[in-house]
Amino acid sequence: MATAGTSYESLELPTAMIDVATPAADWIVVWPVALALLGAGLLVMLRNQRHMQLAFAVAVILAIMVSNIYLLLRVFETGPIAMTMGKWLPPFGITFAADMTSAIFSLAASIAALIVAFYAQIELTDRGHRFGFYPMLLLLLCGVSGSFLTGDIFNLYVWFEVMLIASFGMMILGGRKLQLDGAIKYGFLNFLATTFFLVAIAYLYGLTGTLNFADLVAKGADLPIGPLVTVSVLFLFAFGVKAAAFPANAWLPASYHTPAVSVSAIFGGLLTKVGAYAAIRVLTMALPEGYAQIQTVIAVVAFATLILGPLGAIAQTNLRRAVGFLVIGGIGAIFAGFALGTTHGIGGAVFYAFHSMLTITAFYLLAGLIERMSGTSDIRKMGGIYGASAPMSVLFVIMVFAISGLPPFLGIWPKILLVEGGIRAANWWLVFAVLFNSFLTLIAASRLWAYIFWRNGQEGERSEQANEDLRPLSAREVGMGLVPTVILFAVIVVFGLFPDWLFAASGIAAHDMLSPTRYVDAVFAQVPQP
Repeated sequence: MATAGTSYESLELPTAMIDVATPAADWIVVWPVALALLGAGLLVMLRNQRHMQLAFAVAVILAIMVSNIYLLLRVFETGPIAMTMGKWLPPFGITFAADMTSAIFSLAASIAALIVAFYAQIELTDRGHRFGFYPMLLLLLCGVSGSFLTGDIFNLYVWFEVMLIASFGMMILGGRKLQLDGAIKYGFLNFLATTFFLVAIAYLYGLTGTLNFADLVAKGADLPIGPLVTVSVLFLFAFGVKAAAFPANAWLPASYHTPAVSVSAIFGGLLTKVGAYAAIRVLTMALPEGYAQIQTVIAVVAFATLILGPLGAIAQTNLRRAVGFLVIGGIGAIFAGFALGTTHGIGGAVFYAFHSMLTITAFYLLAGLIERMSGTSDIRKMGGIYGASAPMSVLFVIMVFAISGLPPFLGIWPKILLVEGGIRAANWWLVFAVLFNSFLTLIAASRLWAYIFWRNGQEGERSEQANEDLRPLSAREVGMGLVPTVILFAVIVVFGLFPDWLFAASGIAAHDMLSPTRYVDAVFAQVPQP
């Protein structure tokens, strides 16, 4: 026991503890989470200072984005980065780790959140500010970033819960009956998925005695095949529900159209990708033997999700419900790469997820502006917007091409990787599904464009008459709604025209996911070697 005359620095630390300081540069791996959490807390204290909410939130998100850019550059330069909290060596301490997959996903999340922070200004009322939209947005970003950057499965669950707490609050912000109905559907399925997730975590810990990703890479290979398949199926179901993959995807289009457009945009862009990311991380990297046993099941899920998503969109008359079904189709593309399990497949999945996080966010925001101009969410009552706003029509055409995976926009490149990966693996029916998904998505999105823009007026006898219900966007809606949306479109177009860095990043991400030696070395770098 230490006395008044002893120094704690002179005491011998147990061998399970870190005895050297983490390099200052490696703290970058926690900054996206720490800044968001700190910002959310401060904004709660400033909730009555309405004039400060946007500026403070934007400053925090910009700092997070800069951190993510630096993190991405560090991973490009030196490989995966890790740090473990509380002086405990891994796998005992809480580990944060960033490889290329984590860095790409985290960067896309901060870009989407920044645009949504501006767009929300055209929707927020005094009630919205009072009940904390911006603190919940930062708390949501904290949970999303934590999910991408954690190195431990139990803490993945913790960040899921942080994300869900914020999402429930954002879902019901406004208190309309439709929102409460959507929140019940959203909440029930997510609670179910969380239950299966916790069961899988407990089962896995009982089998291996660890939940650290890097530690599982070695210990997961020694598990008996029966328990390994069981725990892999539990994880697949839990993450599949959260990702809105077939067959547990009906909750998404039934709920994502109910809140404010800015909330729909951040949900559609980010939340389902967290589920897809978790499935790839846990099954492909940590439990590859279990993944191999259920790879055919994942391929079936991917095939069904690819086809049924855009088919659902074709049948919709509510604009945001249709976009919700297109979100599901995109999840099918990510799961197709996940099912292939090759460098091209995983690389294509990571690339497509980055594209989808930005493109789906932009699509929801554009849909919100269209709803504001027409005063309705029913595409049958829209029409004539081409004459009222040609630039909006051009933006929608760009979105049709981007989300369908047509050149020269961002969506074409991951689809090429997925198709090439399917051909190399001789998985022809998955190749067919990826290509047919693009065809169906093009039909669904073109149908929306025809209803909203090409037709002169509303459906029925007045279809050839000018739509008298249209109104121009106000100056505030243009400045805080249309301009940020155009900026996000510009980012998507630029990334589509100059995709080399994304090809390089997705290739590194796939390599480190399938051969996680560098990830494991980064996590255990401070562990003394025998």
